[in-house]
Amino acid sequence: NQQKYPPMTKSLHYEGELIIAIGKEGLNISEKDAKSHIFGYAIGCDLTRRDLQSQAKKLSRPWDIAKGFDYSAPMSQIVSTQDNNNNQDENHLLPDNAKIQLSVNGQTKQNSTIDHMIWSIPEMISFLSQYFRLKPGDLIMTGTPAG
Repeated sequence: NQQKYPPMTKSLHYEGELIIAIGKEGLNISEKDAKSHIFGYAIGCDLTRRDLQSQAKKLSRPWDIAKGFDYSAPMSQIVSTQDNNNNQDENHLLPDNAKIQLSVNGQTKQNSTIDHMIWSIPEMISFLSQYFRLKPGDLIMTGTPAG
């Protein structure tokens, strides 16, 4: 899809990221139980007006206008991990070597697999659930693997 270039920036940065869609509420979720809280997955693009972020950092100000703007987090449709009876379908869980690739104007900018991320999916869900009650409909943008 065509992405609109935001106003007030000359330095737009992008990162292709895995998005985890939460399907079951939880707080203090164990890594072992984390996958049972996943509704599905999507791919997203984290966009940052990097020049505005740098200015905000220098002034010790929030990054709001650098990270939040029209069309700042485009994403694909969510692919469900549930079967027709709303049960977790082990065949639909993401493999550890699932690929994330980002192309800009036909040129590959990122090409890696999720096993290169710093934290695994269960680790992310467990960690975040220590600070926030995760609820159905919550989306976790995971950051990007190297590559």
